[in-house]
This record gives sequence, C-alpha cells and structure tokens, in this order.
Amino acid sequence: MGLVKRVGFIGLGLMGKPMARNLMRAGYSLTVHNRSRAAVDELVSDGATSAGSPKAVAEQVEVVITCLPDSPDVELVVLGPGGILEGGRPGLTVIDMSTIAPAVAVRLADELAKRNIRWLDAPVSGGDVGAQQATLSIMVGGDVAVFQDCLALFQAMGKNIVHVGGNGAGQVTKVCNQIVAAGTMAAMAEALVLAAKAGADVSRVIEAIRGGAARCWALEVRAPQILRRELAPGFKAHMQYKDLNIVLDAGKTYQVPLPVTGTVRELYTAMMAAGRGELDTSAVVTVLEDLARVQVRGKEDNIT
Repeated sequence: MGLVKRVGFIGLGLMGKPMARNLMRAGYSLTVHNRSRAAVDELVSDGATSAGSPKAVAEQVEVVITCLPDSPDVELVVLGPGGILEGGRPGLTVIDMSTIAPAVAVRLADELAKRNIRWLDAPVSGGDVGAQQATLSIMVGGDVAVFQDCLALFQAMGKNIVHVGGNGAGQVTKVCNQIVAAGTMAAMAEALVLAAKAGADVSRVIEAIRGGAARCWALEVRAPQILRRELAPGFKAHMQYKDLNIVLDAGKTYQVPLPVTGTVRELYTAMMAAGRGELDTSAVVTVLEDLARVQVRGKEDNIT
C-alpha cells in the first residue's frame, strides 16, 4: 500500500473524537461516522466528510479506524449489515483501536482476510488527555508490513507506538496494561483512604511516597485530583469495569489465575451498583471511603 491519504474514523467518543481531530491536523482527508450526530457535525465543521454507515466509510477510504466501546460494537460495525465488510475492497486496512477481547480481534482478522482486507488491532492507553495531546501509547498487533504502512497514522495520534506481535497481540497487551493500571489505581486509593482514616496529612503522604518505590502515574496525576474531589472522567469507571471483565475472560481463556484483578474488578462492580460508572476510574476511592467511613481530604498546595 502506498502513502495513505484517505482515512475513515468510526466512533467519535471521549477518545475517538480527539484522535480523529489529530489525524486531520496531520493532513489526512477524514471521513467519519458515529452513532450520535453531534460529534460528526463538529468534525464536519472542521473539514471532515460525513458518511451514513460503516459501509459508506469503507467505500471511500484506504484505511478505516474504529474506536468503539466493546467487542459486540466492533463485531457489528465490521461484520454486521451495512458494515465495513460490505463496503470494503481488497487492500483496505481496518485498524481497531477499541479495547476488545483478544479472541474477537483474531476472529475479525480472519474474517476480513477472506476478502483480502488487512487488519491491525491497536488499542491505546493514556486517557482523554493523551488522546487530545496525541501522546497515547499504542500497542499494535498484526502483520508487521501492515504496521509499517500505517505507522505515520499512529504517529499522528500517539508517542509510544510498539508492534507487539500478530493478530490479537495488541489486545493481549492491552489486557496486561489494564491489569497494572487498574491494580495500581486501586492500591493508590487504598493508601489514601488509610492515610485519611489514620489522621495523616494526605497531601504530605502523597509527597513523601511518590518519590520512592511507590511512584506511579496514578499517584502523581490522579491523587491530587482526588484531593480536589475532581472525579470527572478522563477514563470512565464503567469502561474500566468492561475492560476488567475482558481481562478476567482472557485469564480463563489462557488458564491464568488473576486473583488480584478479580478483587479489583469487584471494587468496580460496587461502583456500578452505586451508580458511579460515569465518574473517572480513580473514583474507585469512593468505594473504599464508604467502607472505611472516611473521605480523603487534603490541601494540594502542601504537595511540592
């Protein structure tokens, strides 16, 4: 495949819309489709072209990127009525940047290959800020030649771009990412709640431990936001809950026990039951606060 010029983007949510906008800023001609119309209209006003279906997107472009909530959504958009497969032609490349089950990614790649349509699974990490600033980590599974053809696209959306293996390997890597990210977030929340219940200055605790072995993104970025009670989503808790279910299903598939992740998933189950799924994933702290009957508070200006 030569130099890519025409790109389709399906799924313009919290992550997808800024990713699509960064592709436009990089000079790509963009055709977009989304279930709700507002995001489409916004990008059309910036120069994108609207398409009425995934099929219509595929008919107009060289590469289709999907960024959708879950495995069934991607399956429907790729294989369903009016889907990418109906509009695709040999040589088309489909890049799925959603977080879905690895087994689904492999199956979709196999189905598209029957029509000589190429596939990459390329989930991302970095939240809405990473999407906006084009600093996402992108973990890519698929044929290395296809990856090389699409590298410039990835560079328009992210900074840490790694080809990790064949079809499905990107989603396996994202599973590993979510084990670490969710586990770290829950551990950080436990630490803050314990500090608060013990009567410590939580902001000073954060300052003290973030310079040592406990240093992590959750502690550096999310902990100060918790002190300010800024729990609006960078990454919604219900999406983390979905991802953790994918993680545990992968554990079953590959016969790997995941006891820590299982416990963390139940904390997010409690968030869903409490109606807090639209909050940031860091709002898992509220579940632990409820159990301990304390609220994490502190003065962020105490953190130097």
